[in-house]
Amino acid sequence: MLTSAQQSIARQRDALAIFLQTRLEELASNCAQVWDDVAEMEDTIRVGLAVLPYCDHVFVMDLARIQITAQIGTRGEERQYIGLDRSQRPYMKNVLPTTEFVLSESYISEHKKRPSITAIQLVKQDDGKALGYLSAHFDLRELPLTAPLYEESHDWRQMKGDPSIRGGLFMQQRVESVLDQYVDTVISVLEELVVDHGIFHCEVYFSSNRATVWSHSDPYRYRILTIDEPIDPDLCLTFPLYTYPESAVIPTANIRRLLESFRDLRFADETIYLRMGSLNIYNGMVGLTFSCDGSHSIYAEEFLKKGFEFWVGCAASGTSTVPGLSPAVAASICMRD
Repeated sequence: MLTSAQQSIARQRDALAIFLQTRLEELASNCAQVWDDVAEMEDTIRVGLAVLPYCDHVFVMDLARIQITAQIGTRGEERQYIGLDRSQRPYMKNVLPTTEFVLSESYISEHKKRPSITAIQLVKQDDGKALGYLSAHFDLRELPLTAPLYEESHDWRQMKGDPSIRGGLFMQQRVESVLDQYVDTVISVLEELVVDHGIFHCEVYFSSNRATVWSHSDPYRYRILTIDEPIDPDLCLTFPLYTYPESAVIPTANIRRLLESFRDLRFADETIYLRMGSLNIYNGMVGLTFSCDGSHSIYAEEFLKKGFEFWVGCAASGTSTVPGLSPAVAASICMRD
């Protein structure tokens, strides 16, 4: 299944391909008419650039992918690349002599080291005989956006962590942190900050005794709260009062439930335990990172519906080889092979 970001990329590429294909077909046809005269072909490219807005440069290659014209762009021309073999460049990967038009995947340009994209158009005679390729290069930062910023998916996503950590998982055991000792106070303080003091995103790092928060009062900078701060209710005095936003998708009643669920997962097992939990009231997502380095991103509502029993599995039956967690749940959390 494509992610929202991948779907947005696909829409952008489709729009760009539609915009370019007719223009490049016409330019390639004009180049075919003067194929035997490189100077005239370069003049044809200069004229053709007028109908290729945002294009960085254009050049022509023969069927062996050897560049035969100068690199002609709106900012000048570069002749030193004539004779260069372009066959191994990323934008030529899916090009065949029968390929009419290809819009490459984005890649990092060899000389400018910038994200780029290239359109390749087959140059052919009127009788269909292939002559070479027209190459039009675009710097991504110069292309206009054709779609709004994509919406983040609410699908539950699971990401494997460092294999070396998973491999040594059963040789480790949770060590009680200072935050663990004061976890109920930390929960109350963070709930207060989120519900009444404008914190819209928070991350709780149980093992390293800290929390990180983002505030409506200064949304572009985060605050790192070391252990002495989130265990002190006076911390709430340092953040101005802020009415809980109507656009938030996590109800205020669920903030404490989520934070308490983090606590429960922290203490559920001595081997596989929560190291970090995060929540964001606007996209409604919860982030979880466990001691095995397995990470999960799950919609808060789904996370709460699953309940604590989902994560601890059938541990209570006494069949578990891992204290507190069933083997199946342990494997699911850590995404172990």
